[in-house]
Amino acid sequence: MPYLNSPVVPAGTLARVPQPSLPGGDGLLLRPWQAKDAPAVYAAFQDPLMHQWHIRSADSEQEVADWIAQWQSCWTDECQAQWAVVDADTDELLGRVALRQILLDDGCAEVAYWTVARARGRGVAVRATTTLSRWAFEEIGLHRLELSCWPPSCSSARSSAPCPTRSACSCANASRSSASTPSCCCR
Repeated sequence: MPYLNSPVVPAGTLARVPQPSLPGGDGLLLRPWQAKDAPAVYAAFQDPLMHQWHIRSADSEQEVADWIAQWQSCWTDECQAQWAVVDADTDELLGRVALRQILLDDGCAEVAYWTVARARGRGVAVRATTTLSRWAFEEIGLHRLELSCWPPSCSSARSSAPCPTRSACSCANASRSSASTPSCCCR
């Protein structure tokens, strides 16, 4: 059965170009993941607070190196786009920001992020998601980004909102994720 509308974002839009680095201002840079990031990601996942928000744990630097290789291949597969959030001057890892579950035909994706312990409370997540969102809307042409959160963390989701005009996070229909933690969708 044929589609009635053209895809919002044509297939190949991401895959035909190298993944860009995105300057975030105020000393922040979103750059493609590199193999050398494995030790810093492994260290970030040793933080007990990360275990509250993620279903994955990192048992070794090799496991993280495999994640990074997968994140890199997802760009050409156009299913995810993952960036390391780093200090623009020192290249120190501050976190991660990503577009997950990219649906080019529909023009939508889910925003995901985390920050390392020493970067929390400094606006890193806000600046990274804002930078990524602007790029996704203005450069790629997505129409919708979604941010899922654990209900007690909805204030975090509001502060990291990918769309500056989004004013509400609705947790009325919270569901359980595979990590057995409630989640909601902020649009």
